[in-house]
Amino acid sequence: MKRNIRKSYFIAILSAAICFSSCSGFLEEEVFSQLSPTNYLKTKEGLTSVLYEGYAKAANMNSNNSIYVLGPQEFSTDILYQSGDNVEATIKNHRDFNWDPTMDFLIQNWDSPYQCIRNANIVLESLEGSDLSAEDRVLYEAEAKFLRAISYYKLYFFFGPVPLRTSTTQELSLAKASEDEIKEFMERELLSAIESLPNPGNEPERYRAHKAAAMGFLIKFYLNTKQWQKADDWTAEFLESFNYSLHETYQDLFKVESEKNNEYIWVRPAVPSADRATANSWSNVSFPDNFKSAPEIGLAFRSTWLNWPNEFRIYDEFYNTFENADKRKNLMITKYINNSDQEILLAGNDNIRSFKYWPDENHIGAAHGNDIPEIRLADIYLSRAEALNELQFPSQEALQYVNLVRQRAGLDDLESSDVASQDAMRDRILLERGHEFYNEGHRRMDMIRHGKFISDAVRRGKNARPHHVVFPIPQVVIDSDSAIEQNDNF
Repeated sequence: MKRNIRKSYFIAILSAAICFSSCSGFLEEEVFSQLSPTNYLKTKEGLTSVLYEGYAKAANMNSNNSIYVLGPQEFSTDILYQSGDNVEATIKNHRDFNWDPTMDFLIQNWDSPYQCIRNANIVLESLEGSDLSAEDRVLYEAEAKFLRAISYYKLYFFFGPVPLRTSTTQELSLAKASEDEIKEFMERELLSAIESLPNPGNEPERYRAHKAAAMGFLIKFYLNTKQWQKADDWTAEFLESFNYSLHETYQDLFKVESEKNNEYIWVRPAVPSADRATANSWSNVSFPDNFKSAPEIGLAFRSTWLNWPNEFRIYDEFYNTFENADKRKNLMITKYINNSDQEILLAGNDNIRSFKYWPDENHIGAAHGNDIPEIRLADIYLSRAEALNELQFPSQEALQYVNLVRQRAGLDDLESSDVASQDAMRDRILLERGHEFYNEGHRRMDMIRHGKFISDAVRRGKNARPHHVVFPIPQVVIDSDSAIEQNDNF
């Protein structure tokens, strides 16, 4: 039976790797002719193809990044909602907390990480006896552990504890790991990866893992599990070890031409492709009906761009929390000119639009090339501020890191008198994170960590209950494996 499992894994990954190499445009590896199971996984070419397909799955590059990846992290929060097109019924369930295991979008957030984990396991089990040099074996082992760790990170903070697959020879039916088991595994994998990954800038190709990316995910892990001392220690280590800097202009940070900036630590890569397999499709869902231009931000519609009936909208209440001088809100429009040259107001109707991912001049249909940041320096700064506040309020150093982010936004520094208590500082950090990272997929976890995800949803009239801090495991997964128990109350 185990031989059959291994053979099925090989067939699946071989076909996926060939497809990925031929159409993705990322980390592209030439397909060679060594295709038999006896030699494919011994060669550098074969192992590289398997590794690169793992990167594709880790980045969720096989789906529309705006709807399937960013959306589920914000539709249930105070920032984002949607209307129009055939996805509205599903997204309304996300928004209103009418969750059930058959909801669309769940399976995409289960399958891709597990496919990456499968690839990582194949690489790790194939290194011994392969043609790789000793140096490459160390590198590939570190990359595979990194990919496996961040896949479990995404699974855990989406679904809670899940089956812990660390080998291709495990039985097909596998129960969920305990909280401690999966947390210890993620921490151990990331620490191991940090030891052996190259420094940023020394990785073999762009978009491959490096120490800063692994350290960034470790910091996020400690932050979201409230291990404040470790978060403090590792943010200090990060800032001492690497030379990242805030991009000068926030409004330009997310444009395609700026994506090689020195603030991005780890991203979901995007390149235009006809099938949108590697695309950022955010701008297509941002244009309001009959959009012609938005003079307030200098945006004029081009005939080659698409304006979908599926529309993402920003809540007025969130927009109104920005200070008047905050440059970060300048990527949202509150009015526009339509094709009849009429001015249409969007504010006041929960209809504000975000163009954080500015339309790509070199798009292909609905596919735009804006990389989506998963970790950037502003996140490290605000993570450090949060850890310091939890450990030693009042902390002038915590204020310093919040103010570095505010200064780029064109805002005055906060003073100690502005945050007179630890709770006030917590609230300020959460507010700054909302303003800094809207539409980047952080809001759900930030609100959960601050204990406000459920209470804020209830305040907004949603059907939120304590068990909604995780999503239900997809029903198709439960149906296919009797050892996996559904999350409580779903």
